[in-house]
Amino acid sequence: MARNRRLILSTPSEVWRLLSNGHRYGEWVTGTQQVLAADPHWPDVGARLKVRVGGGPFTLDDTVVVRICERERRLELEAKAEPFGAARIAMTLLPWGEHTLFTLDWHPLRGPGIRMHGLPVDYLVAVRNGMMLTKLARIAVQEHAEHTVQAV
Repeated sequence: MARNRRLILSTPSEVWRLLSNGHRYGEWVTGTQQVLAADPHWPDVGARLKVRVGGGPFTLDDTVVVRICERERRLELEAKAEPFGAARIAMTLLPWGEHTLFTLDWHPLRGPGIRMHGLPVDYLVAVRNGMMLTKLARIAVQEHAEHTVQAV
Protein backbone atom coordinates (compact mmCIF):
# COMPACT_ATOMS: atom_id res chain seq x y z
CA MET A 1 0.00 0.00 0.00
CA ALA A 2 1.18 3.49 -0.78
CA ARG A 3 0.11 6.15 1.71
CA ASN A 4 0.46 9.91 1.32
CA ARG A 5 -0.57 12.72 3.65
CA ARG A 6 -0.82 16.42 2.99
CA LEU A 7 -1.98 19.43 4.95
CA ILE A 8 -4.20 21.44 2.61
CA LEU A 9 -4.70 25.08 3.57
CA SER A 10 -8.43 24.93 2.86
CA THR A 11 -11.38 23.67 4.88
CA PRO A 12 -12.66 20.10 4.45
CA SER A 13 -15.82 21.45 2.82
CA GLU A 14 -13.74 23.35 0.24
CA VAL A 15 -11.64 20.25 -0.52
CA TRP A 16 -14.79 18.12 -0.66
CA ARG A 17 -16.38 20.51 -3.17
CA LEU A 18 -13.50 19.71 -5.52
CA LEU A 19 -13.63 15.93 -4.90
CA SER A 20 -17.40 15.81 -5.34
CA ASN A 21 -17.33 17.23 -8.87
CA GLY A 22 -16.65 14.24 -11.11
CA HIS A 23 -15.98 16.44 -14.14
CA ARG A 24 -12.99 17.96 -12.29
CA TYR A 25 -11.34 14.58 -11.54
CA GLY A 26 -8.83 15.03 -14.35
CA GLU A 27 -7.66 18.36 -12.94
CA TRP A 28 -6.05 16.76 -9.90
CA VAL A 29 -5.58 13.04 -10.69
CA THR A 30 -2.15 12.55 -12.22
CA GLY A 31 -2.27 10.55 -15.46
CA THR A 32 -5.89 11.38 -16.31
CA GLN A 33 -6.12 12.86 -19.77
CA GLN A 34 -9.87 13.33 -19.94
CA VAL A 35 -13.10 12.65 -18.08
CA LEU A 36 -15.26 10.95 -20.70
CA ALA A 37 -18.44 10.68 -18.60
CA ALA A 38 -19.53 11.36 -15.02
CA ASP A 39 -22.66 10.01 -13.37
CA PRO A 40 -24.82 12.95 -12.27
CA HIS A 41 -25.05 11.56 -8.73
CA TRP A 42 -21.25 11.51 -8.24
CA PRO A 43 -19.89 10.86 -5.55
CA ASP A 44 -22.77 8.74 -4.20
CA VAL A 45 -21.98 5.05 -3.67
CA GLY A 46 -22.10 3.24 -7.02
CA ALA A 47 -21.55 6.38 -9.11
CA ARG A 48 -19.07 6.00 -11.96
CA LEU A 49 -16.63 8.03 -13.96
CA LYS A 50 -15.28 7.00 -17.33
CA VAL A 51 -11.81 8.44 -17.78
CA ARG A 52 -8.98 8.21 -20.28
CA VAL A 53 -5.61 7.67 -18.62
CA GLY A 54 -2.05 7.38 -19.86
CA GLY A 55 0.45 9.46 -21.72
CA GLY A 56 1.05 10.25 -25.36
CA PRO A 57 -0.17 7.47 -27.65
CA PHE A 58 -0.39 4.99 -24.76
CA THR A 59 -3.86 5.44 -23.31
CA LEU A 60 -6.67 3.31 -22.03
CA ASP A 61 -10.17 3.96 -20.81
CA ASP A 62 -10.69 3.43 -17.09
CA THR A 63 -13.78 3.19 -14.91
CA VAL A 64 -13.79 4.68 -11.43
CA VAL A 65 -16.55 3.54 -9.06
CA VAL A 66 -17.43 5.06 -5.68
CA ARG A 67 -17.41 2.31 -3.04
CA ILE A 68 -17.69 4.44 0.14
CA CYS A 69 -18.82 8.04 0.52
CA GLU A 70 -19.04 9.93 3.80
CA ARG A 71 -19.51 13.54 2.76
CA GLU A 72 -16.64 15.87 3.72
CA ARG A 73 -14.88 13.01 5.55
CA ARG A 74 -14.14 9.97 3.39
CA LEU A 75 -14.24 8.87 -0.24
CA GLU A 76 -13.15 5.42 -1.41
CA LEU A 77 -12.90 4.60 -5.08
CA GLU A 78 -12.18 1.51 -7.12
CA ALA A 79 -10.25 2.30 -10.29
CA LYS A 80 -10.57 -0.41 -12.93
CA ALA A 81 -8.05 -0.36 -15.76
CA GLU A 82 -8.57 -3.55 -17.73
CA PRO A 83 -6.56 -5.64 -18.48
CA PHE A 84 -4.29 -4.34 -15.71
CA GLY A 85 -6.68 -4.96 -12.84
CA ALA A 86 -8.07 -2.62 -10.23
CA ALA A 87 -6.92 -0.53 -7.28
CA ARG A 88 -8.52 0.86 -4.15
CA ILE A 89 -8.07 4.58 -3.60
CA ALA A 90 -9.12 5.71 -0.13
CA MET A 91 -9.18 9.41 0.76
CA THR A 92 -9.86 10.85 4.20
CA LEU A 93 -10.31 14.48 5.14
CA LEU A 94 -9.58 15.39 8.74
CA PRO A 95 -10.25 18.92 9.99
CA TRP A 96 -6.98 20.42 11.21
CA GLY A 97 -7.80 23.83 12.63
CA GLU A 98 -9.12 25.75 9.63
CA HIS A 99 -7.35 23.38 7.26
CA THR A 100 -7.58 19.78 6.07
CA LEU A 101 -5.24 16.88 6.78
CA PHE A 102 -5.74 14.78 3.66
CA THR A 103 -4.69 11.12 3.58
CA LEU A 104 -4.58 9.04 0.41
CA ASP A 105 -4.14 5.25 0.54
CA TRP A 106 -3.66 3.24 -2.65
CA HIS A 107 -3.73 -0.54 -2.77
CA PRO A 108 -4.02 -2.98 -5.70
CA LEU A 109 -7.13 -5.18 -5.56
CA ARG A 110 -6.63 -7.54 -8.50
CA GLY A 111 -4.55 -8.04 -11.60
CA PRO A 112 -0.79 -7.86 -12.13
CA GLY A 113 -0.46 -5.04 -9.58
CA ILE A 114 -0.99 -7.57 -6.78
CA ARG A 115 2.05 -9.60 -7.83
CA MET A 116 4.18 -6.48 -8.27
CA HIS A 117 2.99 -4.99 -4.98
CA GLY A 118 5.87 -4.10 -2.69
CA LEU A 119 8.54 -1.54 -2.07
CA PRO A 120 9.51 -0.54 -5.65
CA VAL A 121 5.93 -0.26 -6.94
CA ASP A 122 4.64 1.34 -3.75
CA TYR A 123 7.44 3.90 -3.93
CA LEU A 124 6.54 4.85 -7.52
CA VAL A 125 2.85 5.04 -6.66
CA ALA A 126 3.65 7.18 -3.61
CA VAL A 127 5.60 9.61 -5.83
CA ARG A 128 2.69 9.76 -8.31
CA ASN A 129 0.18 10.24 -5.52
CA GLY A 130 2.36 12.94 -3.96
CA MET A 131 2.20 14.85 -7.25
CA MET A 132 -1.56 14.33 -7.26
CA LEU A 133 -1.95 15.75 -3.74
CA THR A 134 0.19 18.73 -4.71
CA LYS A 135 -2.21 19.46 -7.58
CA LEU A 136 -5.27 18.95 -5.38
CA ALA A 137 -3.85 21.26 -2.69
CA ARG A 138 -2.91 23.93 -5.23
CA ILE A 139 -6.42 23.99 -6.73
CA ALA A 140 -8.14 23.96 -3.32
CA VAL A 141 -5.96 26.77 -1.96
CA GLN A 142 -6.46 28.85 -5.11
CA GLU A 143 -10.23 28.42 -4.89
CA HIS A 144 -10.13 29.22 -1.15
CA ALA A 145 -8.30 32.47 -1.92
CA GLU A 146 -10.78 33.37 -4.69
CA HIS A 147 -13.74 32.65 -2.39
CA THR A 148 -12.17 34.74 0.40
CA VAL A 149 -11.65 37.70 -1.96
CA GLN A 150 -15.24 37.46 -3.24
CA ALA A 151 -16.58 37.40 0.33
CA VAL A 152 -14.80 40.63 1.23
